[in-house]
Amino acid sequence: MVTTRSIKPVAAEELPILRDLAIQTFRETFGHDNSEAQLQEFFDRDYSLEQLQKELDDPETKVDFLMVDNQPVGFIKLNWGQAQTEQELEDGFEIQRIYVLNAYQGLGLGKFLFDYAMEAAANSGKTWAWLGVWEYNVKAQRFYEKYGFEKFGEHHFEVGDKVDTDWLMKKALK
Repeated sequence: MVTTRSIKPVAAEELPILRDLAIQTFRETFGHDNSEAQLQEFFDRDYSLEQLQKELDDPETKVDFLMVDNQPVGFIKLNWGQAQTEQELEDGFEIQRIYVLNAYQGLGLGKFLFDYAMEAAANSGKTWAWLGVWEYNVKAQRFYEKYGFEKFGEHHFEVGDKVDTDWLMKKALK
């Protein structure tokens, strides 16, 4: 049961907590579709303390925890400018990562995080909000479509030596 929920910026001294949470949520979400070696290679590259510190230090990136009862149970990563993983949209705002621990899913927390991301996008002054979603994650695609997002392209997402295809979805903010 959730009694309080909030968003809290990740502090530098909390990077080990972020790393562990990122690894756990990614494993819970995509572990079934990747080998342990593929996952480990991805974690070593994308979720190392050095990489997370670099992201946290980037002035065009925002990384926040989702807190439930003062415990981090999810996180979000937002990018704009040169920090975006793709530069296909002029004046874009990227919602790169939204993850919630499996034990806390089904409680409206993903929607809470997404609403937070959309508010940040609306307040950014940017023209577009966009995100990437795995081509086989139809549930998430339908969720984003309900918010007015539409597919505008694709990109590759590497997990170790495996290359997945993500749909790029966008929504006009102005």
